[in-house]
Amino acid sequence: MLETVSLAAFMIGLFVCLLSGISIVYALMAGYLIFFGYGLVRGHSAAELLRMSGSGVRKVRNILITFGLIGMLTALWRAAGTIPAVVSYSSQLIRPSAFFMFVFLLNCLVSVLTGTSLGTAATMGVICMAIGSATRMSPVISGAYFGDRCSPVSTSALLVCELTGTDIYDNIRRMAASSVLPLGLTCLLYYLMGIAGANGGVTLNVRPIFERGFVIHWLAVLPAAVILALSVFKVKVRMTLSVSIAVAFLTGMFLQHTGPLELLKTAVYGYRAADPELAAMMNGGGMMSMVRLAVIITISSSYAGLFEGTHLLDHLKLHMEEVGRSFTLYGGMLFATIVVAAIACNQTLTIILVHQLFCGQERERGEMAVNLENTAVVVAPLIPWSIAAAAPLASIGATPSSLLAACYLYLLPLCCLIGSLIKRRPESAARVGMGFRPLRHS
Repeated sequence: MLETVSLAAFMIGLFVCLLSGISIVYALMAGYLIFFGYGLVRGHSAAELLRMSGSGVRKVRNILITFGLIGMLTALWRAAGTIPAVVSYSSQLIRPSAFFMFVFLLNCLVSVLTGTSLGTAATMGVICMAIGSATRMSPVISGAYFGDRCSPVSTSALLVCELTGTDIYDNIRRMAASSVLPLGLTCLLYYLMGIAGANGGVTLNVRPIFERGFVIHWLAVLPAAVILALSVFKVKVRMTLSVSIAVAFLTGMFLQHTGPLELLKTAVYGYRAADPELAAMMNGGGMMSMVRLAVIITISSSYAGLFEGTHLLDHLKLHMEEVGRSFTLYGGMLFATIVVAAIACNQTLTIILVHQLFCGQERERGEMAVNLENTAVVVAPLIPWSIAAAAPLASIGATPSSLLAACYLYLLPLCCLIGSLIKRRPESAARVGMGFRPLRHS
C-alpha cells in the first residue's frame, strides 16, 4: 500500500509540472524526497539511503563527463560551419517525387552525426518543414530519433551502455541488424506517400541563409567525417569526441575566422547567431546546455539505487516477470515502456525505470541494451505530452498530429515484437519436446 501511495504521489507531481509548464527537474527532486521518505518509513537510516542513492549515481558517473564533451561538440560544429555545410549540401538532394523519403533519410543522417533529436529537429527539421509546409505532415520526428538509438554520440545510447555495462559499438551493430526491416518498410511507405501527395515541385535553397554567417566549404564537414571515421575503427567515444572537437575548433579558427577566445566561449555557453533567421536554426549547444540533462540523469539514477535498496519496485517487478514470460522479454518491456513513458514524461527516466524493472531477466547484457533501445528510446517520443515529443515538435512548429507520420517509431517496435514472438515459438516447442515444464512459485 505504501509503495502505491509513493508512486502515485510521484506521478501526480510529474503531471502537475507538465501541465503548469514547470521544469520536470522540480518533480524529480520532489520524487526523490518521496522515495527517500518511503525508505525512512521502512526503517532505513538516512545514511543508508544516501549510500543507496550514491550507488545509483555511480553507475552513470562516467557518462556525465561525456555529456560535457557532447555539449562542446554540438556548439563547435555550429561555429565551425559543420552543421550548416551538412544541411546545405544534403538539402539539395530533396526531390518532390520522393519528398517524404528524402526528408526521413536526411534527418536520419543528421541525427546520426549529431546524436541529438532536438538538434536535428532544430536544423534539418526546420528546413524540411519549411519545404513541405503545405503538407502539414512530416516524417521529421521519425528521422530525428533514428540517431538517438544508433549514434556513437547519442546521450540516450550512451546512457543505455552505462546502465547495461555494454559497448556502444557492439550495441550499434546489434541495433543495425534489428533496424533493417523497419527502415526498409519506412522508406517504402514514405516513398508511396510522396507519390500520392506530390509537393508540386517545391524546393528550397537554404545555402544563402547559412552564407550570411558561415563560409560553406567541404572542409567544414571534416569534424563530422572524423566522427564517422573513428567510429568505424571503434575508437573510444571520449577520444572520438575530443578529436572532433579539436578539428572543429581549428576549422572555426581558419575557415570561419573566429577567434580562439570566442570559440572557447561558444564551447561553454553555446553558439549564438546575430541574424534572427539564422539564430532560429543554429543557436544552441555548449557545455551549459547539458547541465539540465545531467541533473535529470543524476536524480533519476539515484532512484535506481533507492528502488534497489528499499525494494520499492519488487512487487511491480514480479508482475513484469509474469508479463515477460507471457509475451517474451521484449513484449514485456514494450508494454512497460508505454506505461512508464506516459507517466515519466521524459526519455531518460523511462530508460532508467524500464531497466530497473527488467534487469536480471535478460540472457545476456547485450540483449537488455538492444531491447532498451528498441523500446524506451523510440516509444517515449510517441507520447504527445512527453518532453521527448513536445520539444522537437515545438522546435519545428508542428502539432502533435505530426506524430502520426512517425512511421519508423511505430514499425521498429512492431517488427521487434513480431520477431521476438517468432523466435520464441521454436524455443517453446523445444522445451515441450524435451520434457521441460515451467517452474511454479510456491
